[in-house]
This record gives sequence, structure tokens and C-alpha cells, in this order.
Amino acid sequence: MSTKAPTLRQFQDRFPTEESCLEHLKLVRFGERHECEKCGKDAKFYRIKNRRSYGCEHCGHQIYPTAGTPFHRTRTSLRDWFYVMFLFCSKRNGVAAKEVERQIGVTYKTAWRMCHEIRKYMAIVDGDEPLGGPFKTVQVDETFIGGAVRGKGRGYKGNKTIVFGMWQKGGEVITRVVPSRRKSALLPHIVKNVKPHTELHTDKHRAYDDMDAINGYWHKQVDHDAGEYVSYRPENMGATVNGIEGFWAQLKRSINGTHIHVSRQHLSKYLGEFEFRHNRRNRPETMLAELMTSFVR
Repeated sequence: MSTKAPTLRQFQDRFPTEESCLEHLKLVRFGERHECEKCGKDAKFYRIKNRRSYGCEHCGHQIYPTAGTPFHRTRTSLRDWFYVMFLFCSKRNGVAAKEVERQIGVTYKTAWRMCHEIRKYMAIVDGDEPLGGPFKTVQVDETFIGGAVRGKGRGYKGNKTIVFGMWQKGGEVITRVVPSRRKSALLPHIVKNVKPHTELHTDKHRAYDDMDAINGYWHKQVDHDAGEYVSYRPENMGATVNGIEGFWAQLKRSINGTHIHVSRQHLSKYLGEFEFRHNRRNRPETMLAELMTSFVR
């Protein structure tokens, strides 16, 4: 089995027409045959001309494959939607609405909406399975994104947005926009998303104090103020947050290089997109396939 993402030619061969896109949605969501919701009979559904729908062979009841998907109530071509999804899975640093506007010839407003609907859908498909567990390591850290730095003083970050992240060594990442760096804002996310008895790595931020007393975590801290990137102190041997900090670096490069600016209001959607891509970094061939087959009925 190929471990490479599909090429543009392969994508175009798979979805050459509008009809092929709609048929794909119908098969993924309803199958070749299914029980009609109206007459209760096992039926095959036939294409209705001039509509994005299929009718029951027995009673004529219609189903709409696009209902409840990102393509619901849109007049934009399904081929265009599918192509933009292909771009999201093939571009390492994300896709700007301006690029979508240029490539498929829609208005900027339409391109912006398409991108945001796909980002929301990527977050849903990715999900948030808890990280860690016995003999597993999870790194925890916060960062600041966007805004403008105003004022003075060490650690002052002005109106930037605080993002909190949990990264499992060799596994997945979960991020959240949080209101502050206080323990009351961070701890609930750790408890909810990190399994008990996990080896937890953090920096020396005071909000992470006494984590050993929670859920049986084995807490280790790396001291950046002492010039540590990996701790070699006996009580914190091997502690590091380099993994989650690497994710932050990639996220910020992508935002600054592709999107220039992301508002606090929509940041969580972008985080969902980058989580989806990062969590499939070792299996890029599955990204598009997962998006194209996860439309729930």
C-alpha cells in the first residue's frame, strides 16, 4: 500500500465530474441500498434530475447526500469543494482563502466560508481521544498567538491569545484556546484529556505545581531558566517539552506565512486543522481518504 498522499492527477481521475462527487457522497452515507425511511422497504435509490437528490424505487421518497455535511445548502460545485479539501490535505502549511479564490474562481466571501467549513469538519473527523496512560509520556505547554505586544515587563504579552497544548510522545496533539495561564484554566483540560498514570512533562510554570497529586501522574519538570532543554537532574531525568514546542513553532510559521493573521474568534478552527494534519503526519496517504469517507448519515 502506498504511503504517499494522492497526487492531483489521481484525485482528478477519482472525481472527474459533479455526478461522481454526488454519487460518492451517496454511497458513503447511505450505501448502494438501504431501508427507506418512509416506506420501510429495502430499496435502491435513483438519481433525481436537476436536484442533488436520489429517490426511492418504491415510494419516491428523496434523500439528499449533501444534507448535514459542509456542502449543505451551497450552490458551489461539489468538485470545487472536493478540490479544496484535497488542497487542505496536500499543503503542509494550510490554505489561505485568497488562494482558493484564485484557484477555483469564486468570490473571497465564498472561499473564506469554504475554508472555515472544512476546518470545522477536519476538527470533527480528528476527534479528541485521551492521550497517555501507563508507560506513556505527554508534554504540556502553553503559547501566545496573534495580537500585538503592548506595555512593558517580563512576560507581558498584551492582547495575544493563549493556546494550551498536550502532545504525546510518538502520538497525537490536542490544543485548546484558554482564557489565562492560571491553574484553574489549565488543569481541567489536563484531567479531561490525559489519562491517569501518565508521565507528564512540563516547564517550571507555577500552574503545574503539585501535578503528582492528581490522577497518579508522574510529573517531571524542565527548568528553562536554568538553561535546560532536557533535564538531567535525577528527580526530573529526561524531562522536556521540545515536542510540543516544535508543534508551536510549525503552527506559528504556518499562520505567519500563509494566513498572516488569525483572529481570536476563529483561532480554534485553525487549531483543529493543524491538529488533524499533525496527527496524521506519519500516514499522509490517509488524510484525504478519512475526510472523504467520514460523512455521517
